[in-house]
Amino acid sequence: MRRALWGLVLAIPLSALAQGNGVDWQRQVLRVTGDGPPDVKASNPSQARLGAMRSAKEDALEDLLEQVKGVRLSADRTVGDEMAREDTRRKVEEVLRGYKVVQTRYFSDSGVQLEVEVPLGALTSVLVAPATAEPKKEPEPKKAVKAKHTGLVVDARKLALVPMLAPRVLDASGQPVYTVETLSEEARRTLGVAGFFGSLEQARKSTRVGERPLVLEAARVEGSDVVLGPDAAKALEGLDPEFLAEGRVALLIR
Repeated sequence: MRRALWGLVLAIPLSALAQGNGVDWQRQVLRVTGDGPPDVKASNPSQARLGAMRSAKEDALEDLLEQVKGVRLSADRTVGDEMAREDTRRKVEEVLRGYKVVQTRYFSDSGVQLEVEVPLGALTSVLVAPATAEPKKEPEPKKAVKAKHTGLVVDARKLALVPMLAPRVLDASGQPVYTVETLSEEARRTLGVAGFFGSLEQARKSTRVGERPLVLEAARVEGSDVVLGPDAAKALEGLDPEFLAEGRVALLIR
């Protein structure tokens, strides 16, 4: 819940306060601002600030709970839809309570404002359970060779693809090429399935896919699935599979 700003920010111009709330699909985080007014019943400034900090934390969590409901899990499902189940709601709330404070602002009247973030990957991990697979054999050690590509970019800007937590990339025959199940447990929890960018330049500047990604054009979009053409899918054969397991994938959207 948004409260009116109060007081003066110490050493921070008011114009710098608006950082933007909501989903950052490039960085794969949900970011909100928690506002905490001073406790007017406090006996001293220190107690007033402690009360403001508690209020800011409560406000941040309340806003996270509200905003996460509109995050798309797939093309036709939102996190809010999934939270209709009590067990899922508890898991989502647990993830949100673990938010990270990325910036704290102190006001001259002892008020506090917090910028907090939650990685989308943490939500994906509790909302999408990978299918149980046979234990993988340890691969043979490979010789140290400089990788030709640093990641994968799929260009879907000509298609009606919307950002979501669990997109899939399929080949022309409909077989999965890259899904949440492709990711290692760590990548799934920390990075999420894929970053969403508006341009190739933005994707290359990110740490997600690096400066030399393999760039492929999507043939069509079917719901949550990005389908590659025959030639594009064949080009994937030269990509180091570890890049996919590490989540080095970006999708370009309009």
